[in-house]
Amino acid sequence: MAQSALINVIFRAAEKAARGLVRDFGEVENLQITRKGVADFVSNADTDAEKAIMFELKKARPDWGFIMEEGGIIKGTEADGPSWIIDPLDGTTNYLHGIPHFAISIAAIDKPLAKGGKLIAGGVFDPMRNEFFFAEPGKGAFLNDRRIRVSGRRNMVDCLFATGIPFKGRGDNSDHATFRAELTEVMAETSGVRRLGSAALDLAWVAAGRYDGFWERGLSIWDIAAGVLILREAGGFVSDFASRDKALASGDVVAGNPQTHLGLLKMLKDGRNRG
Repeated sequence: MAQSALINVIFRAAEKAARGLVRDFGEVENLQITRKGVADFVSNADTDAEKAIMFELKKARPDWGFIMEEGGIIKGTEADGPSWIIDPLDGTTNYLHGIPHFAISIAAIDKPLAKGGKLIAGGVFDPMRNEFFFAEPGKGAFLNDRRIRVSGRRNMVDCLFATGIPFKGRGDNSDHATFRAELTEVMAETSGVRRLGSAALDLAWVAAGRYDGFWERGLSIWDIAAGVLILREAGGFVSDFASRDKALASGDVVAGNPQTHLGLLKMLKDGRNRG
């Protein structure tokens, strides 16, 4: 498929950042690492990748703003104009432990979310597998040059789900207890649950039919913006835990194909009620 100008910009930025990430991957003992919080790290790899992405995007769209994990919010020429939403290294902990499962996530939004902003493009690049997932509204979702769709599975017993597990420094004891109750319910009703450590790839993999659904709480907009658009363009559903279209604002995500999304919402609710 011939990619649009906007998708080409996203791909070039991600590809440039990926070169440094791949070069330094596995050399974690040589990376200068500082703690960003308990069990949450930021390395030179993150910041260097973000700088590379910013440079390419600003060159292509000089008036746009930025919403970034490391660099924060930078306003564009128009206060309520379009912005890039960037996670330069989603799966930092995997990266720092030499686990080859991480991604670069870049999305574009037409105006601030609080002003009714809509996603207008998104790309998730997995540099270790050379897989670029991307989408624009109304144009479908793609993996490299192939169109992708969510799985067609309907029965929960046949389905494989992904999730993110609360960890030290993320959530309190009640959050951990809630997750354990939900996980117990999902494990009992499905083919299995995976936790691989990158929400951007989790959503992209649901879009590609590798997973049948995904849930996690407390994510940031840069973790999920590109993945949400890709998944929806692949025929999937994304909501918060109350089935509202507020996942981007809340960071609480339940995703799947039309059948598994409903089934997952029910299982999560049943788990909380029993827990």
